[in-house]
Amino acid sequence: MTSPQQPEPSEQPEPSAVQGFAAGYAAKAGLHRTHDGRIDVLKSAGGIQGIAESIVPGMVFLIAFTISRDLTQSLVAALASAAVFTVVRLVQRRPLTQALAGVVGVGISAWLANTTGKAEDFYLPGFFTNTAYILAMVISIAIKWPVAGLLFGIIRTEGLDWRKDSARLKAYRLGTWIIVAVLVLRLVVQVPLYLMGSDGLAALATTRLIMGAPLYILGVWIAWLVTRPVPAAADARTSDQPSKPSSSGA
Repeated sequence: MTSPQQPEPSEQPEPSAVQGFAAGYAAKAGLHRTHDGRIDVLKSAGGIQGIAESIVPGMVFLIAFTISRDLTQSLVAALASAAVFTVVRLVQRRPLTQALAGVVGVGISAWLANTTGKAEDFYLPGFFTNTAYILAMVISIAIKWPVAGLLFGIIRTEGLDWRKDSARLKAYRLGTWIIVAVLVLRLVVQVPLYLMGSDGLAALATTRLIMGAPLYILGVWIAWLVTRPVPAAADARTSDQPSKPSSSGA
């Protein structure tokens, strides 16, 4: 009786559960991989369209208020620009999550500024969101579940094995601190401008644009590079390479 035929060694294996989980988790987290397993930072920031969705409403508000000095008209213009992106996504038949989140965020900012009558309050909710992210990341570092490890580790198909390696855990904690530093820098620069009132409005709006998506992309990229695992082959060569015998003169 012949034994069942075994699969050929050359057959391609099915994607592992870890790889599938990594792809799903990365997508939900807003992070994307390139074909060779690296992080696609631009796509993770939402691509060109996503970045535009995050900066255009604030830019429209600033330009409109600078020209008209009419708070209500400027807020309506900002809301309209955010709504346009939602319509564009509908036409493109793309997911509306990011655009709708943008409309809600702009709506809250507009409501607050309209309620207080202070144009600078249009940017106030961003400070609370920023602070919440800082607290969450610092807590993740303290309990040894750093956010950078949860996101990057999944993308790299490390799963949660990095938590068993003290060196990898340390690297991911450092990577998370880098992202925290970016968020703290935003507050350090922007809060004093906000406290200046209308005199600091133009500078506040400008720094919000510069320190938004562009700074986020830079911070994530640096954190990704800092947390790169050392290739196993390099470790093996370093540890296994025999020392050269010292040469002596004839």
